[in-house]
Amino acid sequence: MPSPAPTATTSEPAPRRPLSLAARSAVTTGFVLAAFLGLVGVVMSVAKQQTALNTLQDQLRDAAVTDIVTHIDINRDGRLLPPDSPPQKFSQPGSGLYAVILGPGGYHWESTSAVGHDFSFLKPLPVGKDQFAGPVDTRMGRLYYYARGVSFDSLDGRKSTPATIMVAQTEQQLEGENAVYRRTLAVWLSVLGVMLIVLQLLLLRWSLTPLRKVASDMSRVERGDSDHLDSQYPLELTGLTERINAFINSEREQRTRYRHTLADLAHSLKTPLAVIRSQLESASDEPTRRGVLDQVRRMDELVAYQLARAATSGRQTFAAAVPIASHAEDLVQGLEKVYAAKNVLCEFDIEDGASFHGELNDLLELMGNLLENAFKWTRHHVLLVVQKQPQVGRARPGLLLSVEDDGPGIAADKIEKVLQRGVRGDERVQGHGIGLSIVQDIVRAYRGELSVDRSPDLGGARFSVKLPPE
Repeated sequence: MPSPAPTATTSEPAPRRPLSLAARSAVTTGFVLAAFLGLVGVVMSVAKQQTALNTLQDQLRDAAVTDIVTHIDINRDGRLLPPDSPPQKFSQPGSGLYAVILGPGGYHWESTSAVGHDFSFLKPLPVGKDQFAGPVDTRMGRLYYYARGVSFDSLDGRKSTPATIMVAQTEQQLEGENAVYRRTLAVWLSVLGVMLIVLQLLLLRWSLTPLRKVASDMSRVERGDSDHLDSQYPLELTGLTERINAFINSEREQRTRYRHTLADLAHSLKTPLAVIRSQLESASDEPTRRGVLDQVRRMDELVAYQLARAATSGRQTFAAAVPIASHAEDLVQGLEKVYAAKNVLCEFDIEDGASFHGELNDLLELMGNLLENAFKWTRHHVLLVVQKQPQVGRARPGLLLSVEDDGPGIAADKIEKVLQRGVRGDERVQGHGIGLSIVQDIVRAYRGELSVDRSPDLGGARFSVKLPPE
């Protein structure tokens, strides 16, 4: 039955993936630009409004002096005479520009445009004093006004008559100009903001190109297309890439030393065992000889299993891609010589470019044990199938490797027993019974799964190994 690698399960939701550097920079830039341009817009709007108020004050003052004061006279009795010909803008009802004159003795004059409006808020001002105020709420709407206290002298200089001159304008005209300015300002600031964001994204993309290059080179190393990070990187990334290369070299050197140590250990253990076995076989005490030989055989099986298990490298981040087809041919050629008497026909169905991302010895152990098991039990026909199983978002594709034969197959209730270490399907067949256990250990080391069922085409056993994408 399937022998999957152990996986941890949890009911907790997967942690949310952090935003990329580009996304963080884009979001931050967007907020900063929005705040900055918004502040600029507010400052410019306030400045424009203040400038508009100052301009309005100057315009109303000039209108009061030029259009009203210069057109006023007094008679011999010192009584004010209304302007004889005020400008047309003060003569059109609803023009939004009004003029009012207050004089002594209840004198009150209004321009034609101001007829019917209420100017009760206006109070007489001392001579020489002026006032700009607004907006003032009135029945005809909100007004800005400029008022000035002046004095008119008669021609003979004997009479002097004080008066208060007021010129007013509706707020609607000023606010209309300000609204147009604010809309124009908002449009141009928005266009400027979009242009700055696009420019920032382009600069950010250019700035992050070295990081993307490092990630691309790392993927090439993981796929086995390259041994090291060999591109030229900016000074800020040189230390990181040099340490990554040093780590890759250290990992590979450590595995090499480990394998050499295991090879030396295998040689050191097997030679004394062979000597003990040869001496025991020549001993005369048959019961003792058989008992000790049995223990030596068990020790030999245990040493072979543990060495093969320890030699398994397992999943590696920086593993070269090992092509499968050529090594499969070499294995089959060797097995055909060993089982020449059976005249086995071994067919391949290997997908182009199928590779094993790991140690060569692991591939040879995995594929060799499965093929040897098939050659032992087959009658005539063996099939090796290798397929790539890519997955979106993974640098390395998964791998499906299956070996089928036309032998007697394995009963469903015996599959678990056959996969146990030291158990052989038939005691009459030579071997230590550890080949399939080694296969399981290698599969677990690479986080894959091993399943056994019946071949739909050949009728015998089918051993399938699935290695996940990475």
